[in-house]
Amino acid sequence: MPTTSLGTVVAENAIRFLGHDTHQHDEPHLVYVVTGNARLLADGEEWRLGRHEALWLAPRVPHALRIDAGGMALGPFLDPADQPRCRVQPLGVVPALTEVMTTALGAAPATPEQVAPFRQALGRVLRGISRHYFPVVLPVHPAVRALAREALRTPSMTLEQLAERHRMSARQVQRVFLDETGLPFTRWRNRARMNAAVEHLRGGGELTAAARAAGYATRAGLLRALSRESGVPVSALSTDAVGALGG
Repeated sequence: MPTTSLGTVVAENAIRFLGHDTHQHDEPHLVYVVTGNARLLADGEEWRLGRHEALWLAPRVPHALRIDAGGMALGPFLDPADQPRCRVQPLGVVPALTEVMTTALGAAPATPEQVAPFRQALGRVLRGISRHYFPVVLPVHPAVRALAREALRTPSMTLEQLAERHRMSARQVQRVFLDETGLPFTRWRNRARMNAAVEHLRGGGELTAAARAAGYATRAGLLRALSRESGVPVSALSTDAVGALGG
């Protein structure tokens, strides 16, 4: 996909560029949609990405990308130290990331010296947003791990519905979550969703967009959830959520 180590595409091919077949890289990297929509297959799962959405891949993750006609995506490589928390980490729309990528697209760096400052800027943004505010870990049990990932992509599905899809009982799932994460399923999912919202806020997003990115129907719903879990008053979160949560 990339024609430079930053991952830009040749200008004359940009609009016609439709993606690439399954491959992998030795470095961590991003898949960032500049415009249009894209479908990414990574580690056997499908991810739908819209305009300005990004996904962070660990090294050696097999993936294939397809971009809708008229769309464009970039695939910048990252420094080896800038590793995602998991093999495939969806980021959604992160305004600070969009700013770096838009600047890089305009500058069109072509040499390692020109690429370096953009790669460093991407690393700073990613490290700043990727720290979990609320500690959560994925279950180890393969079926429950798959269920957990689906639970984050489909926040409207109940535990019973998810368990049925994965041919387990809700009681089995609850037991595995308690044993392997220390949290009941509902609290685990709420924490994980709030972490996604905090990531968005750390990246420069505002509360309404952060709520939408994390699957909350309203800004007020996100504020109440953050307040319950963190103990920080809603009034403080409304004024400066990132500052109230300790940066």
